[in-house]
Amino acid sequence: MEEKKFDLNSLIGFILLFALAGYYLYNNMPSKEEMEKQEQEQIHVQDSIKKATLAKTKNSAKPVITNPITITDSIRQINAQAKLGTFEYATTLTAAKNIETTLKNEVLDIKISNLGGQISKLELLNYKTYDAKKLFLIKDNNAILNLTFQTKEGKTIYTKDHYFEPILSKDGNNQVLSMRLKISETQYLEYQYTLKPNEYLLDFKINTVGLSSILNTSQKVDLQWDLKTRRTEKSVTYENQYTDFRYLYDNGDSWDYTMRDKEVVEKGVNWISYKKQFFSTILLADKSFKKAKMSQTNLVEDEKIDTIFTKQLNTNITLDYNNNELSENMQLYYGPNDKKQFNLYKDQKLEYNLAIGTSIFRWINIRFIAPLFSFIHNNIVGSLGLAIILLTIFVKLLMSPLLYKSFLSSAKMKVLKPEMQVINEKYKGKENAMKRQQETMALQRKAGVSPMAGCIPAVLQMPIFFALFRFFPTNIDLRQENFLWAEDLSAYDEIARLPFHIPFYGSHIALFPILASISMFFYMKITQGQQATMQQPAQEGMPDMQKMMKMMMYFSPFMMLFFFNSFGSGLSIYYFISQLISILIMLVIKYYIIDENKINAQIQVNKQKAPKKKSKFRQRLDNAMKQAQEQQELKKKKN
Repeated sequence: MEEKKFDLNSLIGFILLFALAGYYLYNNMPSKEEMEKQEQEQIHVQDSIKKATLAKTKNSAKPVITNPITITDSIRQINAQAKLGTFEYATTLTAAKNIETTLKNEVLDIKISNLGGQISKLELLNYKTYDAKKLFLIKDNNAILNLTFQTKEGKTIYTKDHYFEPILSKDGNNQVLSMRLKISETQYLEYQYTLKPNEYLLDFKINTVGLSSILNTSQKVDLQWDLKTRRTEKSVTYENQYTDFRYLYDNGDSWDYTMRDKEVVEKGVNWISYKKQFFSTILLADKSFKKAKMSQTNLVEDEKIDTIFTKQLNTNITLDYNNNELSENMQLYYGPNDKKQFNLYKDQKLEYNLAIGTSIFRWINIRFIAPLFSFIHNNIVGSLGLAIILLTIFVKLLMSPLLYKSFLSSAKMKVLKPEMQVINEKYKGKENAMKRQQETMALQRKAGVSPMAGCIPAVLQMPIFFALFRFFPTNIDLRQENFLWAEDLSAYDEIARLPFHIPFYGSHIALFPILASISMFFYMKITQGQQATMQQPAQEGMPDMQKMMKMMMYFSPFMMLFFFNSFGSGLSIYYFISQLISILIMLVIKYYIIDENKINAQIQVNKQKAPKKKSKFRQRLDNAMKQAQEQQELKKKKN
């Protein structure tokens, strides 16, 4: 093999190439004057931004922004290498600094950032938090509004990472802010916010202009709308319980909600609400969203720890291109869960955002409880605490005939009890259980007494009970209204703070739940005596109902004490007054209305009458019991 020798000519060639490259770089270096000019241009941009920020601060009542063309022209000079017609150009176009533009009316103070073109801060001017601070629905990056595009080059664009250019204008009394993510002067994505005077509702539009040559319009656009709900109420547990997402769908004919951590996918959605106990953030579609995926996650891991955020609520909405461009008209509601406000938008059916129960309970609250409560408060008493008491008195008096029926049935059963005991003694043992039941029912039918008469009135009262249970906790009229020692009827009436935390109870003592528990104890003690008269003696293999009722007399008030300690004092006042009135009504019925001697005489008269014709249901029941008795006797004979 031939040995490779040192090549002097190659070495000389490499040296000459390096010398030429050094000479080229030296001659093309910017001069001192050119470097100073570039520095002056950068300073000019920074000064422009400072002036914009200063102007906005001095004129917070009237939104003022620096002329965006001045800023973008300067940045265009600095970033001349950015390629026109790409989203990289859009980023460098206005990326000098994050600027906020203000929209403000009598009820809302909104800051919109040019980073992402989205709302970065939103304050409700007419409300305060439980500790008298400004009430923000959006603050500290707890909200995201983001569009995800696909370009024809295969790139994914997230608008939350890009800077928009703000353009503020007036349309009569309305403030209009256009946030544009520019590719060029004739190619951009636009968010348009329109704020009207004294309204919680903003018009919100999304449009693309001239982007069909850049975006892959065969792909869907994903709208991400997320919110971490901020704590605004005294009881974080109570507030979190009433925080969820709700949605109207099926062209406004159906609505639903969930209080659990789960994901829901729905088509044809008209609006989506991130509902807190008293305030909501709602996204409404001009035309229903084709598809929406919603989910929520609880962020309150331990009620002992102070928290800023309560739940994470997420929504992803599928948007379609129209003629290769995006055009979506929507609205955003940021405000109270107030029926008077929602009535302003009847076409959007925002009243379904009120958490006042479902089916019959909702109907009772809308048609009966809410109008009555408003009438009492507006026309009889100004104090909401007294309005709750008067509402409770009215409801209990309305229900008193049912309470009388229940008490009368108990009195009749008490008169019949000696005869029922005779039947129990005559037909002892499990083998005679069917016969014993038949004879007992025959006695009750002959005397004109029905054991169900005591249960039906209680069942009829349940819808009112559950309707009021949903009405008081979410009634914004009670929020931060004081009564007696309660500073806020929508929160617990704390009278003492504990140095430790009791599981399921909390680290505070509320007085109204204690009073409600005591009144429940005495109410159950009185009703126990009446209900005991309706019970037959304990039978073999059957639990002793009187012992169970006695256990409930102690257990129920104890559970109520724990359950209601973190609930709003308005609800506790209702239960306390309700049970006091029930006790009073029962005592009046027992000692002044019902006469057991007259009841006994009437029963004896009923026994002498010809028995009434049995109903078909009763006839079938008697036949079934008779057949069962015959089968039991036949089996006994075989054994």
